[in-house]
Formats: sequence, C-alpha cells, structure tokens
Amino acid sequence: MNNEEIVAEGKKYVMNTYGRLPMAIVKGKGASVWDADGKEYLDFVSGIAVNNVGHCHPKVVQAIAAQAETLFHCSNLYWIEPQVKLAKILVENSAFDKVFFCNSGAEANEGALKLARKYAKKHLGEDKYEIITMKKSFHGRTLATLTATGQDKFHKGYEPLPEGFQYAPFNDLDALQEAIGPHTCAVMLEPVQGEGGVMPGEESFIKGVRELCDRHHLLFIVDEVQCGLGRTGKLFAYQHYGVEPDIMTLAKALGGGAPIGALLAKEEVANAFQPGDHASTFGGNPLVTAAGVAALTAILEEGMVDNSAMVGEYLIHKLECLRHKFDFIKEVRGKGLLVGVECAKEVAPVVASCQEKGLLLLSAGPHVLRFVPPLNITFTQVDQAVAILEQAFDS
Repeated sequence: MNNEEIVAEGKKYVMNTYGRLPMAIVKGKGASVWDADGKEYLDFVSGIAVNNVGHCHPKVVQAIAAQAETLFHCSNLYWIEPQVKLAKILVENSAFDKVFFCNSGAEANEGALKLARKYAKKHLGEDKYEIITMKKSFHGRTLATLTATGQDKFHKGYEPLPEGFQYAPFNDLDALQEAIGPHTCAVMLEPVQGEGGVMPGEESFIKGVRELCDRHHLLFIVDEVQCGLGRTGKLFAYQHYGVEPDIMTLAKALGGGAPIGALLAKEEVANAFQPGDHASTFGGNPLVTAAGVAALTAILEEGMVDNSAMVGEYLIHKLECLRHKFDFIKEVRGKGLLVGVECAKEVAPVVASCQEKGLLLLSAGPHVLRFVPPLNITFTQVDQAVAILEQAFDS
C-alpha cells in the first residue's frame, strides 16, 4: 500500500484522535525513516523522544529476536530474568532502590500518584492525599494523570475530574510554597517540561522544591517520561540539579521503541507498596524488558549521553543563529537534545513545510517547535536539519 491508500483506510477504520500528517512511516534506520512511497526523512521526532537509540538499533533488534524465540510473556507471579536485569541497571545508575514496571508513561505516573498517597497515609496521616503539580505540565491521559496535567485544554470534556490536585506555576518557588496545604503529600514535576513548551527547570527552583518537600515532609516526584534516559545530556534530568527525588517515572525511550514504563522509588517509599497494592499484567514482561536492557546498555556504553550534551549544545547554537536572522523567533531553549524554538507565529505550517522537504519535526503547543532527535545524531545531521528548517522559515 502507498501513502494515499494507507491514509484512506486509516481514516475509515482508526479513531480520529491524532492530527496526523498525510503520510505513513513504514521503515526506519538510525536517524532516518521512509514513508510508504519510498521517500526518506531525517527524523527529529524520534517517536516523540522514544527512539533515543535511533530506529532499529541492532542491539535492540537482536535482543527482541532472541527473546521472542525464548519466551514472549509470563506472569509477574514469577521472577522474570530480563526484568531483574533491567531493574538492576536502573538502580545502579540512579539514586533509587526499587523499580516497578508497567507499559507506558501514564501508567508510571498513575503508579507514582498511588504510591505517594499510600506512603503518606501510612506515615503522615489519613488526611494526606493532595498532590501539587505544575502549570503547563503533562503527565498522561488516564483520568488521574490527566488531572495532574496542569493544562485546562486537556481537562475539557472529562469532568468531573478526580479530587486531590493543586497547581503552581513552574519555576515559581513562592507560589509553590503558598499552594502547600494541610492535605498536601507530594510535589510532582517534570525537570524539563516537554509538552508544555520545552521549559527547563531553573536550578534554584528544583533545589528549592527539594528543600520545601523536606521541610514539610512531602514526597518529591520527578516525571522523566520524556526528559529522562540521556535526553537532556545527563542520564536523568534531575542529575543537572544536584538533588535526589523520592520517586521517578520513566517510559518512552526505556524500551528502545518497545512499550514499557517504570516507577522508581527510594527504599522507604517503595515499601509502602505490598503484594496486592499495585500490579500490571504486561508490566515488565520478558520481551519488553529484554529490549529495555539492550536499549539502556546501548545508551550507557555507546557514549550517547555525552553525545546528547555535545550535539545538543551545537543544535542550540545553530538555532540561535536562525533567531538572529528571523525576527519571529522569540527564544531558543532546552537541555541536551530536548530543544524548543518559540515563535511569534503558529508553527504548524513550519512542521508541514519541513516534512515536505524531508525533515520531521513536531510542536510543543501552537507556537513552539520541538527537536528530539536520536541521542546518536551527528553534527552533520544537525546541519542538514537546520538547513531544511531555514528553507521552511524562508518559504
């Protein structure tokens, strides 16, 4: 089937929940993808920060193939070897002690909300249940994570929303302190907001959140579903700030493209969950955790975190050069290879123009272009992408 045929059948049979471009991706390798008509694109979307190791990384492909021939799935009623291996790698490379596996970022965040309440009711009192999140945040599409998301546009049509959430402006420590009330049990934030416009947390703010949580006996939760796993030039984004959160969530890039999420916590906090308190049928099954071991090993052993920092700095420099040329570019911001370009005009036409010219980009709101290429992207590929972007800006 060609692009036109796939698009036509997709519109007929698939729910209309995405604003899709009129193309179908059928093949990927490294930082390149091909559509059903054979056209090649430079991919700076990476499945929305999923393909951190690039498309079809050989280690991930081999791990999936080998595991598929051995054991696709078994229940978490039994120990699963690749799950244990992946948990060990995560713990040994982070500030956390225990891991729970699930299938997506929303599930990981849902688990974090449940764990925070379970811990608080056990250690702080039955009236501790409220969680403060940040305005312009994004935490998922389940009813609880949707409510945790600090953007009204995601709430419309789903009322009544679950109780127990408050919102504070990102990077505003005074406002956060004012939001803390008698029922607060945790503060949850993305160290670098993705969907909210690619907004990095200020060092003084993130450190201040940790101090506030310590002072008020609150849990500090970081959502690193998009900004974790090397994306910001550190393995985990919280490592930029010299703090240790109590809970962290991961997903997207963890499986190299396979659907997996993870909830990590300090030992004392993790112990609030006991058998029967939380579960996931497919969470951490043999196939996806084998992929996760391969993907995380590739990130750690192939210098992708350092490359993210170096090439990310270069990308920001090249985009700053465009900012001096085009007066509608208001700001370039980000960390590592999570970069945003805020414009005074809507960016959807720019995304479409880049796609026509062979570059895949996405937005983070109506006025921000988002750049999330694979972590092994090269300087030359950045030059190619910025050249196409410049042509799109000129057109």
